[in-house]
Amino acid sequence: MKQSQAEILREYGPFPGADRVGGVTFDGQHVWFASGDRLNALDPEIGEIVRSIDVAAHAGTAFDGRYLFQIAEDRIQKIDPKTGEVLSTIPAPGNGGDSGLAWAEGTLWVGQHRGRKIHQIDPETGAILRTIESSRFVTGVTWVDGELWHATWEGDESEVRRLNPETGEVLERVDMPAGIGISGLESDGGDRLFCGGGTTGKIRAIRRPK
Repeated sequence: MKQSQAEILREYGPFPGADRVGGVTFDGQHVWFASGDRLNALDPEIGEIVRSIDVAAHAGTAFDGRYLFQIAEDRIQKIDPKTGEVLSTIPAPGNGGDSGLAWAEGTLWVGQHRGRKIHQIDPETGAILRTIESSRFVTGVTWVDGELWHATWEGDESEVRRLNPETGEVLERVDMPAGIGISGLESDGGDRLFCGGGTTGKIRAIRRPK
């Protein structure tokens, strides 16, 4: 297993009125993050929030190329980012214990925080298609270049892990500095991983190892 220390490229926030960061996703231009009662679009180049949608936004956030998906308590809402309208709702597999959310292969991938699992679910019905076990709490999930990454946060320790999606085996670990937790994870499709900073209200960009 490869192991390295996280290289923090940039830190964003905290932002007024958004004192905690839940889920994080990237639409190709903006980093969307959940802050409890709204979804915020951060421009990662200028480091400012350029728009917000008033919607329950407690945990993981995902983007399928057109729509946003947002965990709100025990359900996942599909949201039109242009209008802010909630188009549909499906049950979340963890019944309120859900954390990270990602879109890949036409399906949603949902982290189970204390359940230490990642479920692949049908975005129309919420039916569980597959489950990957993790040995640690799951606080964020992302796919990039066919690689499955998830964030963990237990006590003062946080890291990003690359898993074998078939077996759940840990292939690589990137350790965050002590005291820096990760509450949401998303790739920009390139060499950056965006990490939510939980109650600090910050978002950090770290380098994705090659």
